[in-house]
Amino acid sequence: MPLIEIENTGERFQQNDIDDCILRAGLASGLGLSYECNSGGCGSCKFELLEGEVETLWADAPGLSARDIKKNRRLACQSRALTDLRIKMHTAPEFCLPVLAKRQSLSLLERRAVTDDIAEFRFQVDNEAVFLPGQYALLHVPGVDSPRAYSMSNLPNQNGEWAFWIRRVANGAATTVLFDQLRRGDRLILDGPYGMAYLRPDSPRDVVCIAGGSGISPMLSIARAAASDPAMAGRRLDFFFGGRRPADLCGQLELAELSRGPGALVTYHCSISDPDVGSGWSGERGFIHELVQRQLGGQLSNRECYLAGPPPMVQATQRALLLDEGVSQDQVHFDRFF
Repeated sequence: MPLIEIENTGERFQQNDIDDCILRAGLASGLGLSYECNSGGCGSCKFELLEGEVETLWADAPGLSARDIKKNRRLACQSRALTDLRIKMHTAPEFCLPVLAKRQSLSLLERRAVTDDIAEFRFQVDNEAVFLPGQYALLHVPGVDSPRAYSMSNLPNQNGEWAFWIRRVANGAATTVLFDQLRRGDRLILDGPYGMAYLRPDSPRDVVCIAGGSGISPMLSIARAAASDPAMAGRRLDFFFGGRRPADLCGQLELAELSRGPGALVTYHCSISDPDVGSGWSGERGFIHELVQRQLGGQLSNRECYLAGPPPMVQATQRALLLDEGVSQDQVHFDRFF
């Protein structure tokens, strides 16, 4: 079992599973290794290799630049220790897993179409489903080399059900299997939960959830948790969802059901962004961060903000909140995916 030492902190951990990567081995040991996407895109889990040998799982991962490679930097989520290692890496308590991740087998219960390219997938495990609303898991899809990160849409439960709203990616290896080949009862491996963009129920602030595309999945989980928590009664949750076309909009029925909950009061807002479609559309138009500012401009600095969606949407929304609206960075929660 390779032993990994973080030189700048003195912390040590073992990579116990031969199929594991450095990042997930460290997180499983209770250490706060810096990370976000867990899949090679964001670059948050960079480390400098000082001593030892690693196997690189994805040589062309976009999270590493040519300059990083020259400086002997690696991605912990795309590196597997082959020998004992000595590394330099950023760690902090906020990266420690609030719920310890584990691998478990699960089977498909149901696949339900939501839009023409988003479906809800419900899976079953043999024990309770433990995660925080807003987190994600890594699904090891049969026949696909690397796991994919998908966010849960449901609530933690004792029935062992994990639900995800997943968007089909054109020519995507994983979603082709999930949408076209996976059948009821088929099994795959789940590794999780991960992620730091989970609901902070102890915050006294009203909530805003901002989503685009399959980013609606973790926002649904957060809204469901807030609406069902009596401790959040009297607080508002404004839920913003953006799509390119009217046909892309979804989640209205699920959020309407939350109006009977004992917790936060949920209000749904939506907008379409393509100016050349939706001739019969009488609702809001424009990018979703623009709608957020039109509806809540001047109030957002007093909100707890959760974001999920395509990277350009998340980046534009982040800029609008932090720069235009003066929202404190510790009130803006998102996990970067690419």
